[in-house]
Amino acid sequence: MFVPRIWGMRSLAPLFPEKTNLPEPIGEVWLTGVDCKVATGPFAGKTLGEAWREMPVEWRGRRFTEPGDFPILVKFIFPKDKLSIQVHPDDAYAAAHGQAAGGRGKTEMWHAILAEPGAHVLIGLVPKANREKFVKAIETQTLEEIFVHWRVQPGDTFFVPAGTPHTIGPGMVLCEIQEYSDLTYRIYDYGRVDAHGKLRELHIQKALDVIQFGRPILGKVSRLPLPSHESRNDLLAACPYFATERWRIMTPVETPSNPEHFDLLVILAGGGDFAWSNQSARYQCGECWLIPARLGKFALNPAEPTKVLRTYVPDLAALRARFKQDSHSWCEIERTVFE
Repeated sequence: MFVPRIWGMRSLAPLFPEKTNLPEPIGEVWLTGVDCKVATGPFAGKTLGEAWREMPVEWRGRRFTEPGDFPILVKFIFPKDKLSIQVHPDDAYAAAHGQAAGGRGKTEMWHAILAEPGAHVLIGLVPKANREKFVKAIETQTLEEIFVHWRVQPGDTFFVPAGTPHTIGPGMVLCEIQEYSDLTYRIYDYGRVDAHGKLRELHIQKALDVIQFGRPILGKVSRLPLPSHESRNDLLAACPYFATERWRIMTPVETPSNPEHFDLLVILAGGGDFAWSNQSARYQCGECWLIPARLGKFALNPAEPTKVLRTYVPDLAALRARFKQDSHSWCEIERTVFE
């Protein structure tokens, strides 16, 4: 689902080479929006929301005996200009004050697919920035001066928990993986106007309610290597809402599904074939594939070098125990696996 944004791009190449010279700027491409259409398989033509409710537990996984809402939103971000400075609430605040917008908070991570020299994001506030200084910076339009600035290079990963003010600058393409929510409190928008010439709405009081002043900044995160014989795999970030791995595949890889949960595989680069149970399907850059929990063994056969993000809803305790068993220190684990 291609979503117009005032700060977006008019060319989405190379992820979507056919999307160039667009009549309006596209800022986001939603891959797992509940209104996105399923392209292949037994649910082809249905929206993801419809398919999710109709899937058997064997597809969703034992962790999703009752479907509830689809848990993970995956999107690509294409910023030609700065996004607004904003913050997202946690689940408790969203449940109390944001039921009309779904009632769910938003913790997210960004993985940089492309980045030009000088590209940067703002995540979190410098230690001296308390509530009073934050309000003063809004009034004097100097907010950027009290943020921590992070340089962005291809392959970098950033973790942005609910309650952390942030913004994304131009000159990059990101894959965002997040708790399924679109609840955003806009703090500052650089004086931009919408298509009707009106300033976009700000939500300063709600933002002040949810910003966690003084909380340690996470920002750019370390990755943890995963054991693999046929590919180079790393855990990029994990929290209660999602765990995300990066796979770099040069030769055919066979791996099992997990009966506890479905997986999402996001193709960042390359192309080739999926193969399972005497069946196969072609994959290409820009796609997101849902791997059923009970699929069993499946293979990725790259026709060209392939980069994939695998994301799922984890059991954090089991994940920590797994890395501890692999001789990673708790200090290493805590830089990648977050409560």
